[in-house]
Amino acid sequence: MTKWVWKGVRTGIKTTVYPDGQETAPGISPGRPVSTECGSREEALARVALCPAGALRGDGNRVQADLRSCVHCLRCRGSEGAGIDWEGGFEWARWTKRGTPFDRAFARSIHIRVVDAGACGACMSEINQLNNPYYNIHRLGFFITPTPRNADLLMVAGPLTEHMVDPLLKTHEAMPSPKRVIAVGTCALTGGPFGKGFACRGGIGEVLPVDLEVPGCPPPPLALVHALLMISGREGRDTSKGGR
Repeated sequence: MTKWVWKGVRTGIKTTVYPDGQETAPGISPGRPVSTECGSREEALARVALCPAGALRGDGNRVQADLRSCVHCLRCRGSEGAGIDWEGGFEWARWTKRGTPFDRAFARSIHIRVVDAGACGACMSEINQLNNPYYNIHRLGFFITPTPRNADLLMVAGPLTEHMVDPLLKTHEAMPSPKRVIAVGTCALTGGPFGKGFACRGGIGEVLPVDLEVPGCPPPPLALVHALLMISGREGRDTSKGGR
C-alpha cells in the first residue's frame, strides 16, 4: 500500500488535456470507418458484404459508411485494398434537426440524468468513466444526478426495450424545462443489432425528442465529453479558463 501511495505522489494527477488541447494518448478511441473509393463496383460490393450490421452501402465504385448503424465489429477494417478506410478522433457527436445548445446561463453548470434503456453494458461503462479522475467532467461543469427533478440533460443508452418505455417517458416528464436529450451509442440511435421488434423500439428517438446523437458501439468517453461541450454551447472554446 505504501508503494502505491508514493507512486501516486510522484506521478501526480493525470487528467486528459481535452478540450484545452487535442488528446493523443493511445487507446482513447477505436476510430471508425469512413467512406472509401474502390477500384470497381464489384470491389465495392465485396467490401459492403464485410459488414454484418448493414452500416456499409455501395454507391457505384464507392462504399458509404453509415456511422449511426456501425457496431465497431472491426470486420471491415483491413489492410489497404482489403477493407474500409478508418479515421481516428473522437469528436463524433452530431445535432439532430431539432437540436440546439443550452442558453449561456446553463453553460457551466449542467446536471445529467443517465438512463439505461436496455443497453448491453458497454455504453454504460463508458458513461461511468466520465466521473473518473482522468476525464473528470466536474472540472467542466457537468454533474451526474440521481434524480430527474434536478436534471437539465437526459443521457440515454440502449435500444429502448418495451419495459423501459414508461420509465424513460416519466423521467423525461419529471425534468424541468429547458431540457435536452442525448442519445448515446448505436443502439440508442437505430436499435443496433437488436433492431426494432417485439422487445425493442429501435432507438430512443421513437418516443423522445433527441437533440444530440453520439454514434459508436460504444462511443469512447471523450466522444461523450465532446457531446457535453456541444450541448452546453462551449465546443471549440477554452472551456476550463473562464470561457463561455
